Amino acid sequence: MPFALSLHAGDPARLATPLLAVALPSDKTVPRTLAPLDKALGGALTRAVKQKDFKGNRDETLLLFAHGNGPQRVLLVGLGPSPEPGAIVRAASLAGRKGNSMGIERMGFWAEGLDGTAIENAAIGLSLGGWEYTELRTQPPASERPKPLVTAVVCVDSSKGGAETALANGAAVAEGQRIARTLAMMPGNLCTPSFIADTARDIAKRHKLKLTVFGRKEMEKLGMGSFLAVAQGTPQKPKFIVLEYRGGGADDAPVVLVGKGLCFDSGGISIKPADRMEWMKFDMSGAAGVLGAMEAIARMKLKINVVGLVGSTTNMPSAMAMNPGDVVRASNGKTIEIINTDAEGRLVLADVLAYAARFKPQAVVDAATLTGAVVVALGNIAVGVLGNDQGVIDEILAAGKRGGEPGWQLPMWPEYRDQIKSDVADMKNVGGRGAGTITAALFLAEFTQDYKWAHLDIAGTAYSETDMISLPRGPTGVPVRTFVEFVRGRVR
Repeated sequence: MPFALSLHAGDPARLATPLLAVALPSDKTVPRTLAPLDKALGGALTRAVKQKDFKGNRDETLLLFAHGNGPQRVLLVGLGPSPEPGAIVRAASLAGRKGNSMGIERMGFWAEGLDGTAIENAAIGLSLGGWEYTELRTQPPASERPKPLVTAVVCVDSSKGGAETALANGAAVAEGQRIARTLAMMPGNLCTPSFIADTARDIAKRHKLKLTVFGRKEMEKLGMGSFLAVAQGTPQKPKFIVLEYRGGGADDAPVVLVGKGLCFDSGGISIKPADRMEWMKFDMSGAAGVLGAMEAIARMKLKINVVGLVGSTTNMPSAMAMNPGDVVRASNGKTIEIINTDAEGRLVLADVLAYAARFKPQAVVDAATLTGAVVVALGNIAVGVLGNDQGVIDEILAAGKRGGEPGWQLPMWPEYRDQIKSDVADMKNVGGRGAGTITAALFLAEFTQDYKWAHLDIAGTAYSETDMISLPRGPTGVPVRTFVEFVRGRVR
């Protein structure tokens, strides 16, 4: 369902809405700007802050009821002490989630001094919080059905000075995240490689982008033996998707975004434990991030060329599946000994990354839920960042910080390369338990030698198995904002 965003310039007390969220930092007095709103609340706002009923701590909320022609309810949301830009996203997301749970269709959001990036962050947060995947639930009768949150208004001092542009940029990113989160949340029997290709087709049609979709036969002609080794175990048709946005000059080198699209990962012959295997529907989050970013970039009409590459299949055990000990040849001619069929994402990415070289890119960034090792190393807070060019890595780290998707660089020292040496092939697809994220990246590096490249291991951040307060269990929208901010940084 579309999510509409708009601006309200002036006094938030004059905004006629079922709910107005007011974001306040901790241990601060009520801003004078809110005096008319406080009056409509009968002084409840001042009393709540003064008496410490509301302290402004991060994720703290307090619902107040108003009277008059303005907001019917006011939801105080805490920003925490010395709030950073990411605090606006979190507070707006929490507000959107509360509004959606209340069954209201429209709400407003206010924080002091919103302008520029803060407006963008508020728009993104409201959309994040208001998103909910309900398509597969049996709905109650229409008369009893709560209304979903479909409209949000960001309150600003003035709609001039770039506010409209900031809101439009926020709406673009928000829509990209909604596409990515919806794809990720869908079960694997619905979000198939063909469905991902259809989603790319919708994006291409909507924004007049060039789309090429390769199937099994076309990939065989391209010599993608590594990708096809994973796909040989499933009757579903694998898809290699190439989506091209041309916002720059005809001869300008593009940025290439690459995503792993395993619609379900059973582990193959090296099958995973049954416990929590259902979460492996999220193994296509990198692909979802690429498509979401392409949607946002096209909506923003950025003056740069961007190519999105997605390798999508499923990894299943069957009589036709690849076996541990098999050796396959990738499209760049390198041979790979398959030690563990559950290390399939890197086999798909190998051929996709090799293909990226034909665009003569200025930089390539891939995102993949690649290793459990990155969760051991960094938990569910930071994205693992590795690559072959420090300049690109620094850009990615800065982009992730701006986008509220922080990353942490891990080393790719040559000493680790010995762990993926094979007795029978050029390399093997796993290097043992130690440094698993690093050896996976070193494997990918064998296919990225013709360009500058960075790798994002998002296994710990693309989805959450627990409620995050501001977001429910499920997909987070990572890495859409990192991709978008990286590309925007190249335009600036």
